[in-house]
Amino acid sequence: MAEDDSDMQMVIQAGAHFTDDAQLLDLLQANAQVLRDNQTAFWGLRPFRKIFRPALKPSADRPSQQETLMRFQKLFPGDQHVNRAILSSALYLGERPSIIMDGQFYPNAGQRTAYLDHLFSDSTVELFVGLRNPGSFIPKVLMLLSAPERAHILTSTDLSCLSWLAMIEDIRDLAPDVKITLWSNEDSPLIYGDIVRALAGLPEDTPLEQEFAPLAALLSETGKQELKGLTEPQPTPNDPVFRGRLAQIFQQHALTDAIEEEIEMPGWSEDVVTAFTELYEQDLARLQTMPDIRFLKP
Repeated sequence: MAEDDSDMQMVIQAGAHFTDDAQLLDLLQANAQVLRDNQTAFWGLRPFRKIFRPALKPSADRPSQQETLMRFQKLFPGDQHVNRAILSSALYLGERPSIIMDGQFYPNAGQRTAYLDHLFSDSTVELFVGLRNPGSFIPKVLMLLSAPERAHILTSTDLSCLSWLAMIEDIRDLAPDVKITLWSNEDSPLIYGDIVRALAGLPEDTPLEQEFAPLAALLSETGKQELKGLTEPQPTPNDPVFRGRLAQIFQQHALTDAIEEEIEMPGWSEDVVTAFTELYEQDLARLQTMPDIRFLKP
């Protein structure tokens, strides 16, 4: 761990649920040496389950912050100086029963982020969240729940009022010092490398191993060949011409079955999805204008 905890940068990559499909962790693992060279360590779900889940429960017997911090510090490799630590799990925002609750996405996200900010008060805390179109996010959450949980939400919640904007505003209000980075999950195939570079605090032009593997997995054979031809000469990731060509390949050669999911929820029509998409795009546009939020785009 850093010799002086005040030098530490704590990064919470908190989903959201049904966004990155473990692609970010795969890329972090593929570039473990690059991260190590830059004094960065990362962890997936295990620290949440073992250390932070008990600490985030609003119960009288939860461990003290000092105990939680000491348990976390034991995870750091003894042979590595670390000044940036990445914790990755959507569960930091909230667990299954509370993903949709009280008429909001992740209503406890603000309180949980504030707790983590206070826990790591000697460090800079950053929060990274990928957002997903509520038109597909809501039914996936509902179908994840038990029948009674689903029925309760459907009878007590105006789904049309659910908004990512409300969640982000809640986090900003309760944890104003936390730096927030957002992106649209629909853009993720084109920016996985950018997300990992931002998570790790790497320069924008840092090449990464397997950076384009997630995109290749979504393409036809023709698309894969074009992508290979584009990326085999080591590209400059932030070059506008390169980015434009990358987007063109994705648009022309993405496999429909790979990027379009069937929504298996009765009554969830295409019109409903379209209505949510319009609201989602309005929220994204507004979030991108907020001066204290970094929004990653292709």
